[in-house]
Amino acid sequence: MSDNLNNIPNHQKNDEPEQNAFKQSNRNQIVSPITAALFGLVGTFVLYQIVGGIITLVIFGFDINNASSNALRLMTMAGQILFILLPALLFAKWFYEDVSFIIRYKIPKPKEIILFSVGMIIIIPLLQNYMFIQNYFITELANKYPLVNSLKETFDSINDMVDKAYEGLLSSGSVIEGFFVIIVVAVVPAICEEVLFRGFIQKSFELKMTKFKAALITASFFGIYHFSPYGLVPLVLLGFYFGFAAYLSGSIFVPIFLHFINNLFAVITYFIFGSNSAVDKALEESIGINQSLISIVILILLITFYLIFIKSRYKIENN
Repeated sequence: MSDNLNNIPNHQKNDEPEQNAFKQSNRNQIVSPITAALFGLVGTFVLYQIVGGIITLVIFGFDINNASSNALRLMTMAGQILFILLPALLFAKWFYEDVSFIIRYKIPKPKEIILFSVGMIIIIPLLQNYMFIQNYFITELANKYPLVNSLKETFDSINDMVDKAYEGLLSSGSVIEGFFVIIVVAVVPAICEEVLFRGFIQKSFELKMTKFKAALITASFFGIYHFSPYGLVPLVLLGFYFGFAAYLSGSIFVPIFLHFINNLFAVITYFIFGSNSAVDKALEESIGINQSLISIVILILLITFYLIFIKSRYKIENN
């Protein structure tokens, strides 16, 4: 079945040395890369969301809110490692044999990490402004149209449920506990989710389509995977930036670091403000909708030019 990789699309001709090296070490491939990616998506979803959920209920029962915070953190960390990271590595070995190629195991240069990290300085406030504008217009439409209001109530209930679950993980009473929260919420998810999404899944898609499309499709699944109706668009955009960093740098460690920065910012923000609603209220009090609209236009222009700058840097170095 290794013939699935013999017909490389024309848009990937510039990747022929990499593709040929991959084919030589993966002659036992059993399915198409796209099938492998979809299998990985479904498999990890079932393992983490369903199997992991059942195990959590067996251990803690239905009264999870009264369970020990540290026990829940350990359970969350174990679930990420056992049902996301480990399956991603096993799927890479099973479908491709060359695990390091698929998960992009390559040590990046320090300047690459700095280059993409600077982009996060633009992206984080961009996504915050987007969330404020999105929620503002959803509220305005909900006040005028019953159907939108009904959808908003459904989204609010889902969002409240997700926020309540995370509040139990994020609440800490000491510096040591705060560091443990950072490990559970920022470090472990960054490693596990990036190895799965920007490693196994996106790389599988890249073997059959353009890297841009592969990054965009993977980012879409990444956004849906988090079950956050209001955060869907920001998560997709964030996931695309991680994917952009992954395929340009060729290293999984770059998106892992970017993911860590984003999650760390969310944890620190929670430590300061206490909840997402408090953050939204602080943003609403500091800037109005008109100022936020102006800000998002400026930030979109900045990130667009910066992405072009990053790509041009890699193009020059490759040449």
